[in-house]
Amino acid sequence: MSFSKKTLFVGMIIVLLIVIGIVYFNHKNSNSNQSSDKSGGNQSVNTEEKNDQQKAEEYAEKMKPKIKEKLKKDDIHHFVNEITFDKNVSISPMGMIELTGYVNNNPEKFSFDVSLRYGTDKVDSIGYSKDLGDRFENWDDFDKEVKEDFLNSLTKEEREQYLKDIGELK
Repeated sequence: MSFSKKTLFVGMIIVLLIVIGIVYFNHKNSNSNQSSDKSGGNQSVNTEEKNDQQKAEEYAEKMKPKIKEKLKKDDIHHFVNEITFDKNVSISPMGMIELTGYVNNNPEKFSFDVSLRYGTDKVDSIGYSKDLGDRFENWDDFDKEVKEDFLNSLTKEEREQYLKDIGELK
């Protein structure tokens, strides 16, 4: 029984990493495409793109409270103290509005990527860095051994910090 839960846990981590990678590379490619489009061309097309970008930025700003609400909902251990959004907002080739951010003043470890569909007034998807996703993990869903294996994979300092972050160590 615990083997299948371990496999499920590892599978969920792999899927999460794949989703984060896709969002990251999609975001990176859309930024490089935008910077290469400044060669002139049809003026009305450039004006339309700018209007779409402005609409995306305004919509992203409007949706930030809902994104914060989703983060707080996923934060079952009350780890998140501060939420910061990056300034860049992009439009993916699929038309999704993409923005990124981080929590607790740590963009290297605790980042997130958000995809919004214009006009739906809901957070379409949100992906978390591995470290942030670990802080949102509900260990009640797993056998005790799975959590122990996870904690044993960390260094002593990482383990202590993790347990502090999820409220199990003062």
